[in-house]
Amino acid sequence: MPQIICENASLGYEGRPIVKDLNFTVNAGDYLCILGENGSGKSTLMKTILNLTPPLAGSIRMEGLKPTEIGYLPQQTQVQRDFPASVQEIVRSGFQGRCGLRPFYTREEKALADRNLERIGMEGFAKRSYRELSGGQQQRVLLARALCATQKCLLLDEPVSGLDPKATAQMYEIISGLHREGITVIMISHDLSAALDDATHVLHIGERIFFGTREEYLHSGVGFQPRKED
Repeated sequence: MPQIICENASLGYEGRPIVKDLNFTVNAGDYLCILGENGSGKSTLMKTILNLTPPLAGSIRMEGLKPTEIGYLPQQTQVQRDFPASVQEIVRSGFQGRCGLRPFYTREEKALADRNLERIGMEGFAKRSYRELSGGQQQRVLLARALCATQKCLLLDEPVSGLDPKATAQMYEIISGLHREGITVIMISHDLSAALDDATHVLHIGERIFFGTREEYLHSGVGFQPRKED
């Protein structure tokens, strides 16, 4: 069942397009990897999906999915890495989009936040200071926060950027597990070969635009360099 449909979309800022004539569909349960060079429009596409930036032409529409039902994991800034809050507070803040004017979290929301910490293997860190965690641990906490926003669809912007190989492997394993649970995953990545291990579909943005299955992309010759064997 389609969740996101992009038709003939042109994306950019102040009337200047970065990418034109973009067409793709994300179905419930897909794992879409978005690839492309820096400046090709990947982050602009995510902002458009989140309804933060309107398309210059064409449309990106939701089917049975609202922008507020998408869990978003952005790239972190240094200021965010030093945020003085507990892990529990960070994770529970994922509910703020659904709280409205309600100044508290319900018992059910608190329980779900605890379960999401368990899902990403951080249940023993609830009371720890977020700023004291490693980069990989912080990314896992932010993923738990995104899960509090939705159980339908995750948008991940370079989720392993700056992580060491062990933390990168752990993050990919967690994301893959969430996808197997039925959550739709849309991920921007520069790590082509590793990202393609789990992707069901690929959207490549650049001089040439490609959208199709992982297998079709591997045989397309669009930007992919096969992983070298050890």
